[in-house]
Amino acid sequence: MQVPKNFLWGGAIAAHQAEGAYNVDGKGLSVADVMTAAGNFDERRITDGVKTGEFYPNHEGVDFYHQYPGDVKLFAEMGFKCFRTSIAWSRIFPQGDEDEPNEAGLKFYDRLFDECHKYNIEPVVTLSHFEMPYHLVTEYGGFRSRKVLDAFVKFAKVVIDRYQHKVKYWLTFNEINNQTNYDRAFTLFTNSGVQVHEGENAEAVMYQAAHYEVVASAQVVAFAHQLNPDLLVGAMVAFSPVYPATDKPDDVLKAQRAMQARFWFSDVQVEGRYPSWLRKYQAAKKFDLDITDEDLASLKKGRVDYLGFSYYMSFATAAKPDEDDYYSYNEAKDLVTNKFVPQSDWGWQVDPKGLRYALNWMNDRYHLPLFIVENGIGAIDQMEANHQVHDNYRIKYLRDHIKQMELAINDDGVDVMGYTPWSAIDIVSASTGQLSKRYGFIYVDRNDDGSGSLKRYRKDSFYWYQKVISTHGEDLGDDSDDTTR
Repeated sequence: MQVPKNFLWGGAIAAHQAEGAYNVDGKGLSVADVMTAAGNFDERRITDGVKTGEFYPNHEGVDFYHQYPGDVKLFAEMGFKCFRTSIAWSRIFPQGDEDEPNEAGLKFYDRLFDECHKYNIEPVVTLSHFEMPYHLVTEYGGFRSRKVLDAFVKFAKVVIDRYQHKVKYWLTFNEINNQTNYDRAFTLFTNSGVQVHEGENAEAVMYQAAHYEVVASAQVVAFAHQLNPDLLVGAMVAFSPVYPATDKPDDVLKAQRAMQARFWFSDVQVEGRYPSWLRKYQAAKKFDLDITDEDLASLKKGRVDYLGFSYYMSFATAAKPDEDDYYSYNEAKDLVTNKFVPQSDWGWQVDPKGLRYALNWMNDRYHLPLFIVENGIGAIDQMEANHQVHDNYRIKYLRDHIKQMELAINDDGVDVMGYTPWSAIDIVSASTGQLSKRYGFIYVDRNDDGSGSLKRYRKDSFYWYQKVISTHGEDLGDDSDDTTR
């Protein structure tokens, strides 16, 4: 099997996980800059500003800000057709609400995108990837305020106008639907800059913030289409399909509601309107949400051109004994273990066939081109004395998923634009702040405590992916050589 000749093979990172240089050239603090490191199954702590004695791994990242020319050259050596990254909002507007942008920040991305084009690599740029200026949190409460909606739209217009001839492919909000897990402080803070106060209904707070975000997304899409018809702007969701734990009707209905709750975000961004079940649900729950007629008109005008998504794992759920008539879904409490799929070192369920299911589900629902902009496995890589890294487990994971992608393309007729595994190079883990949770094709000599030379080394997966790209996905190697974790 192969993919189309114009298929966008590449790799992905996020600015806050890679760039470092957190206070260089006028950059302001972002929400990522006030999160400490954590362990395998711990959650990162959010501190009240930067505190002495705490370790913030995103402050240095892997120094992509200074080392990007060499890194992009390595991406070109692998054969990348595209490179997905993000623009750090607080590099452009350090506080988030200034009148004028920071020219030094704009010039950095000019240099980065020019470097990509030197090797015929197409940038794929996310506008909001867990990088909200921290000032917008302390001053306005993040996306619980319309002022932040307006601030984001202003930022997006500035960078889209600036780079419209260097960047064709845009994404608005990264994994916007992570907020389905609204009981987890980390997801609301990173997605929306929102912190839930004692006595507040976290679900209602999430729906309000997310509403402002989908309206902001629509306004940005409409602006881009008017500015330059050649620009393509997509939504981006974390796609983890939710299977029913059994064939009991209650479990099936619970899984159906879980899927609706996870993907109403993309429903709105693709279709330009709220699904009827959600309006009924919000009314029944008596959420007092600020949703205006002007907002609903904006949603219709700003429908996305394609749907980007991450795929790492699948979920499963089961109905509770006292399940309500709405089959209300709380992701922090309602997931169960799927005994039919293995787990990674970090407890993520590894399910390659779930990717084919995901592609077909979205194709049937949205009828838009799909773009797999994240897919990968975090693992503890060991670098040998000769600087070799034998990561056959990563090769197996990616091979198994690419096979399912190719089946969806060739057998099921799904329109897939491209594939950018997470991550192009080792970076700081968003969820744990670790470097030891490695995803990249390129090993970065940096440890969880911040020590290390930051030198780059090619892993076995680097050469494997190079061959995959050069053969348009036909040569995926031999399964018999793989070992698994």
